[in-house]
Amino acid sequence: MNPLEYKNFYDKVGRLNGWDFSQLKVVSEGKQWDFYNEVTQRCKKSDLLLDIGTGGGERLLSISESALLLVGIDNSNGMVQTAAANLHKSNKSNVRFLQMDAANLEFPSSFFNMVTCQHSHFCSEEVAKVLVQEGWFLTQQVSNNDKFNIKQAFGRGQQFGADEGILKDKYLSELARAGFTEIQFYEYDATEYYESYEDLVFLLKYTPIIPDFGACDDDFNILQKFIADNQTAQGIRTNSNRFMLIARK
Repeated sequence: MNPLEYKNFYDKVGRLNGWDFSQLKVVSEGKQWDFYNEVTQRCKKSDLLLDIGTGGGERLLSISESALLLVGIDNSNGMVQTAAANLHKSNKSNVRFLQMDAANLEFPSSFFNMVTCQHSHFCSEEVAKVLVQEGWFLTQQVSNNDKFNIKQAFGRGQQFGADEGILKDKYLSELARAGFTEIQFYEYDATEYYESYEDLVFLLKYTPIIPDFGACDDDFNILQKFIADNQTAQGIRTNSNRFMLIARK
């Protein structure tokens, strides 16, 4: 997908589902952390927190008691609409959602104690600009080999064929240039077992793992064969490959 296609995709998904995958029936083996648990372990109740690429705001709302003020931004109007609806239903008074480009953070300098970003693009210089001295930045990103057997089956997919570690190296270099120190890198490659065909359809429909999934009639035939080849007693097997960067300004 090019940038415009990604934007249109996330706008559509944002209006339909936000970034809520809680209904998926999936078991993971080898997952080494939960990103927002890592966030709350470092967050103080007096902190101001910015979440970049917040999606429908589901996870940010779930940690609202961990900080004084939490602001979630997303460049997708559809996502922000869903986040606003989720906020209204939650009755949380210390959470805000705004539509904003991560490459142009419209906040005062040194405003936030913590900035977070899960599975979204960010600009290291912009993060450094709005973060206080000694503030924390945490990001979790999707590694190249995530859902590798699914991409192999379709012959296409998110980061499919990209050089190993290219995104990690890019972000490490950019964070260092922006003045971050104590940059820590973690990675895991967990095995996932999805319960049913419907779970995989939902996953592929609402994520960019396989761009334009379903646009081609043969996609569903490929998926059926993939399931037959990867069905196990625990479920339909694939993998979840993630990396996390934790840096201090």
